[in-house]
Amino acid sequence: MNKSILQRSGLTAKRSYMRLFAGLTALCAVSALALSSCNPEAKWETKDVEIQMNISTVSAGYIECSFSTNKEAYYLIAIEPARDDYNPMEHQKQFMMLALDSANVAYLAWRNKLLQRGEFNVAPFSSHALQYGSVNHFFTGLWWDTDYWIYAFVVNPETMKPEGKLYLERVTTTSESIIDVHFDYRVKGRWDYIYPVDTNGNIFARFPYIATTRDSLTLVEDSLYTEEAAVTYFWFWCAERFLNLTDDVDIHYGVHAVENYGIQSSEYWEEGHTYYTIISGYDGSFKQATVYKFVWTGDSCNFYFHDTDSANIVNKYIDWE
Repeated sequence: MNKSILQRSGLTAKRSYMRLFAGLTALCAVSALALSSCNPEAKWETKDVEIQMNISTVSAGYIECSFSTNKEAYYLIAIEPARDDYNPMEHQKQFMMLALDSANVAYLAWRNKLLQRGEFNVAPFSSHALQYGSVNHFFTGLWWDTDYWIYAFVVNPETMKPEGKLYLERVTTTSESIIDVHFDYRVKGRWDYIYPVDTNGNIFARFPYIATTRDSLTLVEDSLYTEEAAVTYFWFWCAERFLNLTDDVDIHYGVHAVENYGIQSSEYWEEGHTYYTIISGYDGSFKQATVYKFVWTGDSCNFYFHDTDSANIVNKYIDWE
């Protein structure tokens, strides 16, 4: 692909990322709406509950934390950009109530979406938005070299009110990713597998990344299909979805495997069709992003792509910063 096209697409994606960062504030405020470890039928307490919060990894675009309680209790965890003109510890009750309101708004939006799909057996707020027991959590989609508040507090699931004190730490993300990885990619039968590998050749299970696959037949620009046009379109299409962190974009860790279903072309991958897969680290910006190309040949299909194997790589961006 023409180098100028790569540069333009990289700059465009970065500008889009910066414009969209304002929207991440609301997303970060309700980051606790991840899968919860709680048991809706478990016992719970609110008095004399202490929360232990340990920040184990801080990088450019994600922070890894662990949480636990000394008693069985429900609690909210969240993250949001820090402010210098406001100290949450001086306004604990107000801060916790507003955080809980924000989480409840996100819960109602999630529940309404399920109801519109005809799914009526939805989880209650406590089991969907609150944590229970010990939790290891990744806060992702963060901005590099930025101060964040990471906080937690106990919630009474009956009254929907915060209890006890606010636990809060201010953390600054790094200016660059602290992790150095590349990706290996395997296609076997109807399954594909992604392997984030560190410099020692070991699978690195804690690095966040995004991936998606599309049939080349759906990558048409101006009704004229060429390899260059398809890949350019693919990059812009992926950048828009990734930067907006839409519902169908999942952030993965470790080895990710999926039985593919032929995006926009068929129920499953079709024999003889050409497919593109993009895999990119998502640690504050796109890292070690690679586009792979393969022709699916049926159940006997067995490819193993390495990021150093240029024969299987259509294009590669090292860094979009």
